[in-house]
Amino acid sequence: MLSFFWLRCLLKMVKENIVIPEDILSFCCNGLQGSTSPPRAQEPGELEEAPGAMASPSPPRNPTEVQMSQLVLPCHTNHRNELSTGQLLKWIDTAACLSAERHAGCPCVTASMDDIYFEHTISQPYINAPGQQDRKSGVCVGQVVNIKAKVNRAFNSSMEVGIQVSYEDLCSGKHCSICKAYATFVAQDPSGGKVKLKLLTPQTEEEKIEHSIAAERRRMRLVHKDTLKDLLTRSPRETELETRDGSAAVPAEKTRVESVELVLPPHANHQGNTFGGQIMAWMENVATIAASRLCHAHPTLRAIEMFHFRGPSQVGDRLVLKAIVNNAFKNSMEVGVCAEAYGQEMSVSRRHINSAFMTFEVLDLEGRPRTLPMVAPEPGDGERRYREASARKKIRLDRKYVVSCKQTEVPLSVPWDQSNKVYLSYNNVSALKMLVAKANWALAREKEKVRMYTLEEDKFLSFRIEMSVCIAAGQAFSLLSDLRRRHEWDSHYA
Repeated sequence: MLSFFWLRCLLKMVKENIVIPEDILSFCCNGLQGSTSPPRAQEPGELEEAPGAMASPSPPRNPTEVQMSQLVLPCHTNHRNELSTGQLLKWIDTAACLSAERHAGCPCVTASMDDIYFEHTISQPYINAPGQQDRKSGVCVGQVVNIKAKVNRAFNSSMEVGIQVSYEDLCSGKHCSICKAYATFVAQDPSGGKVKLKLLTPQTEEEKIEHSIAAERRRMRLVHKDTLKDLLTRSPRETELETRDGSAAVPAEKTRVESVELVLPPHANHQGNTFGGQIMAWMENVATIAASRLCHAHPTLRAIEMFHFRGPSQVGDRLVLKAIVNNAFKNSMEVGVCAEAYGQEMSVSRRHINSAFMTFEVLDLEGRPRTLPMVAPEPGDGERRYREASARKKIRLDRKYVVSCKQTEVPLSVPWDQSNKVYLSYNNVSALKMLVAKANWALAREKEKVRMYTLEEDKFLSFRIEMSVCIAAGQAFSLLSDLRRRHEWDSHYA
């Protein structure tokens, strides 16, 4: 059965490198020469009003938005006088849960928390020794952490909540971003069953972009395992152990950490289950210990790929937290963490309730990443985790720019190969949706039901070609996901 498929071609001019199909290039050149509607440049102040301007009223506030401000106290800091990442995760989970429940109107539980990239830390200012180069300082204890959470999109029974975290210097008024994260929550009724959620209608342009990209992020989460498995299948099975600076590889077994925690009433949330933020804080703690055993220093957490909640735990449960360094790259290392729960009876098998992968760095006195020793994995599962860490690093770097959804940056080009064609097809759709959702697209020319739009942004000129073709959706997806079938596209331009 045939269906209409809108085909959009994005042509980017980046550092004089242009990849444009010849037929589209000809159409664009001829169309621009004969066009009577030149592309409209962005007017000053068109997207951003000047302070105090008597313009249209500001758009209504998102009803799901929750704002939280926390004063950083000494009890919130670690041994380096930095805000503990575990404490920050608790605040993030609390704000995200409140936003989710505001939309659902019923209790919600955390399903996952992913793609957290830490840009700054909250710390005491450094005191430089005489003659020492100035070091990058953080924010003093006593400053404020601001968290803003709002639902980006609601699906059947789950929803994505976007979280933005920044710190505020009360003395200077300076604001700086700490991190951005995305959490998935599931709405539940009193009996524990899933609740069908109402749709969320975005209001502003930013919300429309987040609403569109949320679906692609969800697909990326769903295909993550398949993508990882595909990369492992096509990569060499031999594990090469290298050394740096003549140092021998450190056995991964030496970094293994196992710790147990008893879930007490203060660790429970308002539903009686173990607070998800508390579990994440405990997992971050053991991961930091494992990373420290490899580098014999105090590591800095840079990224969390995903906290995946597989099941709940209750007050009275014992949580066994395990961590080990899976792989060490030149300047970073991946630590795998899992949490298992069991009751008072040891005979009952443990329940795997959570897992996560965290990336750490070790900084020198000038704040630059240090070179890390290599890891020698254990035979069997250790070698599997070693190879999976390399694959996850590739996926993480490839999708970082799509997930971050920074409107002022052009996503980096990702090399295509057979192993990541499905993953890249979703990324391409995400990038196109981000650009299409922007304002100021100008219709430059229309000819025989083919429309050409242009968009000027800083140093970039983008073209969008729209035409309606009669083609099965499955066939269209197949053509766009495999660049080796590029020559088959031309028949649909005729």
